[in-house]
Amino acid sequence: MEKINITHKLSLFSDHWNPKIVGELNGQHVKLVKFKGEFTWHSHEHEDELFYVIDGKFKMEFRDRTVDVLTNEFLIVPRGVEHRPVAEHEVSVMLFEPAGTLNTGNVKNEFTKENIKNI
Repeated sequence: MEKINITHKLSLFSDHWNPKIVGELNGQHVKLVKFKGEFTWHSHEHEDELFYVIDGKFKMEFRDRTVDVLTNEFLIVPRGVEHRPVAEHEVSVMLFEPAGTLNTGNVKNEFTKENIKNI
């Protein structure tokens, strides 16, 4: 039972679209990630995802609308919903999702990270 300093953990990496595990509870991973640019369109058949913005802002694109997510806001994307995060400038995000969730869901491409590092 140790506390986690989010600012410190974010200082340990600078790459984009490469989540890092910082905690685990009840079968869920708590991950930190930095976004910049456009991600890939994807969905998760079995997993809901929570995106909490620590610093910055991004747009979550859905096929029928776009949602702006700002610092200290979060968005839950229900399982099965196709989505794509887009960040004009770097944004720091905390993710809550079931352990084993593939970051690109039903798509495998250059963004896919199959072995997520613990920091």
